[in-house]
Amino acid sequence: MADLINKLQTKLGYFFSNPALLEQALTHRSFAAVNNERLEFLGDAVLELIVSQALFLKFPSAEEGQLTRLRAALVRKEALAARARELGLGTFLVMGQGENNSGGRHRDSILADAFEAITGAIYLDAGFDTVSLRVGAWLQGPVDALSLEATEKDAKTQLQEYLQAQSLALPVYQVQSIEGASHSQIFTVNCNCTLLDKPETAQGTSRRMAEQRAAQQVLLILLNKTA
Repeated sequence: MADLINKLQTKLGYFFSNPALLEQALTHRSFAAVNNERLEFLGDAVLELIVSQALFLKFPSAEEGQLTRLRAALVRKEALAARARELGLGTFLVMGQGENNSGGRHRDSILADAFEAITGAIYLDAGFDTVSLRVGAWLQGPVDALSLEATEKDAKTQLQEYLQAQSLALPVYQVQSIEGASHSQIFTVNCNCTLLDKPETAQGTSRRMAEQRAAQQVLLILLNKTA
């Protein structure tokens, strides 16, 4: 186990003063009662702050709503799982045999949770400045790839052009529900894209607004995937 821990620490670019924190961060709940769930909880909050700070500094003219959408794209489970795969975390996870046999070490949710847990572990081991530098390095590519253009009003056109450039099918928008009185309706819309496993859902006070917001979410996800 010690050799594996050292190998992972080299990949992470960080060596723990207390390696037990890293071991706990890699332990899935299917293996032991003392697992990575508490570290995941902490890491989630630390990660949000790191990403928020990075976006705040990178986009000084961005509005709150734009920053929120950019952050959501960076910290969603699929995006964190992609970063976890880049670090090879799946190889080092400790889990029960049943979970392992069902493909647990390759599952997005488990990989994303492990990424958050390691973030929390480094925070406890060395403090915010150190974890901010490490996580910032892991997320540098996706952050650099982000653009405020992906949060502008005409996201539907941008998404359409993005897909057409790759000779892919255009997105399909579906109204899921319309709630509220006629003068204050809330539209819920799905945006289905062939590049995503599931549709993205958004709401707005008009169908157009909801579709634009759903398109924004899809566009941000796709840009993050290509980072």
